[in-house]
Amino acid sequence: MPEFQHRKAELARTRMRDRGIYLLPNLFTTGALFAGFYAVVQAMNGRFEHAAVAIFIAMVLDGLDGRVARMTHTQSAFGAEYDSLSDMVSFGVAPALVIYVFALQSLGKIGWIAAFVYCAGAALRLARFNTQLDVVTDKRFFQGMPSPSAAALIAGFVWVMVEYGVDGHDVRWLAAVIALFGGLTMVSNFRYYSGKEINLRKSVPFFVILLVVLAFILVSTSPPEVLFGVFVLYGLSGYGDGLMRFVRGRKKGPASPPLPGDEK
Repeated sequence: MPEFQHRKAELARTRMRDRGIYLLPNLFTTGALFAGFYAVVQAMNGRFEHAAVAIFIAMVLDGLDGRVARMTHTQSAFGAEYDSLSDMVSFGVAPALVIYVFALQSLGKIGWIAAFVYCAGAALRLARFNTQLDVVTDKRFFQGMPSPSAAALIAGFVWVMVEYGVDGHDVRWLAAVIALFGGLTMVSNFRYYSGKEINLRKSVPFFVILLVVLAFILVSTSPPEVLFGVFVLYGLSGYGDGLMRFVRGRKKGPASPPLPGDEK
């Protein structure tokens, strides 16, 4: 029996060597991982603007690796696991350390607890996402805020504060609230629009291209404020959707019980 198991493991390793690893999508994943690590290094050196920009770059690369894998038919179990580990570094550990070094360390125990809540929220969010891939029926929505969006919220906040010359110590309590908001919202049950039904191969009306151009212009005029504002609105959108569904449920009211004699 042990010899059979040894042969089975050897055969699995041989198949892995023969199959290899797809290079193109994993290059994007590696780039996202590098950007997240770079953000940590820059935060330790006190260069918080560079750290915030690196997190946004990681977010862009993370969005590309999956699409590239699907478009080139190079999805693999290795790529999925590698992407998840990269996300934990870039959107879990890196943002938590960046906002801790920037503002939260002056709060002492409360500061590192707030940073840890964010980091743990990202880990739980990723674990829940990975275990629910086969059971999610509505691909249009995420359950809980995605970790890249929560990381962009943290990075946008730090970037705006640096842009306006605000010291992290002066906004330490606001930073703690944002870190807690991001961490708890990631593990919430609120729905967040995923955009997965958008098909880049389909033709679109001309005004859509104009909107894209206007979006680029708007972001280029003032990147920190625009990006931070966008992800604040996105973070609040889940709560707004939950409130609307709650109100609609209250308006419909509970189903009325059947009258006597109506039962069959």
